[in-house]
Amino acid sequence: MTGPNETARFGRWIGLCFLLSASASIGLTVIYALGGQPQIEGALIFAALGGLAVGFVLWAKHLMPNREFVEERPSMQSTPVEREAFATDFFASERGIKRRTFLGRALLAALGALGVAAIFPIRSLGPGPGKSLFRTAWRRGSRVVSSDGTAVAATDLPVGGILTVFPEGHVGEADSQTVLLRLQPGTFSALPGREDWSPDGFLAFSKICTHAGCPVGLFEQQTDRLFCPCHQSVFDVLEAAKPISGPATRPLPQLPLEIGSDGYLRSRSDFLETVGPGFWNDGGNHRISEEGGTQNQPPPAQP
Repeated sequence: MTGPNETARFGRWIGLCFLLSASASIGLTVIYALGGQPQIEGALIFAALGGLAVGFVLWAKHLMPNREFVEERPSMQSTPVEREAFATDFFASERGIKRRTFLGRALLAALGALGVAAIFPIRSLGPGPGKSLFRTAWRRGSRVVSSDGTAVAATDLPVGGILTVFPEGHVGEADSQTVLLRLQPGTFSALPGREDWSPDGFLAFSKICTHAGCPVGLFEQQTDRLFCPCHQSVFDVLEAAKPISGPATRPLPQLPLEIGSDGYLRSRSDFLETVGPGFWNDGGNHRISEEGGTQNQPPPAQP
């Protein structure tokens, strides 16, 4: 049985462990705020968690009851001697609890400091994505350029041709990669509200498959179909890139086009539907672009 002197001695050791843990957590917070140093941070994390662990072990081993008490149940009526013994034990326990107030406060300080230190690394996750998943680099009036940055004129792509294009100044932007096609005017049916999105037979669709985000770059001219090579989704260009086979369930978003006065292809707005897979599009396909207008109704064409 641990005597009063040993209890006090172990209480001091436990308090020291908790204070060490709190100090290490505070130091970890300071080091991280100053720019961080991996080796020092690792040592401080070890001290913070190790101090708590050692303190808990010592508390459980030396301050908590660790014996089995067996007693035959006698008559439920207590004798005066038993009542006096109970009162003595009760108030002795109360004094013991008061003596351990310091340990409780030290434990709270250690846990609180560790919790504060754990909050700061959240900054390392970077800024929130905001609305970046719902917008691309296409803007009203953006010139259509090829992968080498060359502006695409209305005379550059023959009927039946296909080209991967980007908005000018954003070549290689993953979410803005677009498939540009040219079909014979009158061979396809534009959706209501999209009659002026495909001047002179030019059609532009997001190259990002709406199933899992793979690039859709295979075009079968005989059937006017786009193919995704990853999971074999097939999109019918004549029906606004509607999926007709494979796991994709959503059409490829269409980019509204116009031919500028200089003869170069330009976008009339950003995509009016969210590009890419459905798992980052749970909020719905309809949205308002930065240039204004709602789905299927981009801003008026520029003169």
